[in-house]
Amino acid sequence: MPGRPADQALAEALAEPGVLFLDDAQRLSPPVLDYLRQLWDSPGCAAALVLCGAGSERALARAAAMRSRVLTWHQVSRLDTEDVPRTLGLFHPVWEDADPVDLGRADEQTARGNFRTWAKITSHVCAARGRDPGAGVDRDAIDQACARLGPYP
Repeated sequence: MPGRPADQALAEALAEPGVLFLDDAQRLSPPVLDYLRQLWDSPGCAAALVLCGAGSERALARAAAMRSRVLTWHQVSRLDTEDVPRTLGLFHPVWEDADPVDLGRADEQTARGNFRTWAKITSHVCAARGRDPGAGVDRDAIDQACARLGPYP
């Protein structure tokens, strides 16, 4: 692998145990996937790579050397409404004290179990709390965050 400063910095970061998540992996070209493979083949790499995205298996099919290194495939389904409060509490502390009924309502009306949508809602809730740090995460705050998503959450 070339000795460019960015390559070296990335290799050093990957020498530490951890996980690198890449979303929208279906958009990665075969040369980029080969670059990632080279990073993970480097001596001293202690990190794991998780490629996410609908269709990422098709992208990997075009990069045989990377595809052969896949340890496991996992399909992530939509969140069940009853799992939303626990999952969100683990995702971000802003949700820890939110009323599960309010979260369930927002999931049924807006997020529909889509975690990416919940990440957007979380961002809007956090931004609102940044503007008003004393504000709680109540039904009104959740509704306002959901409304910011527009017609296509």
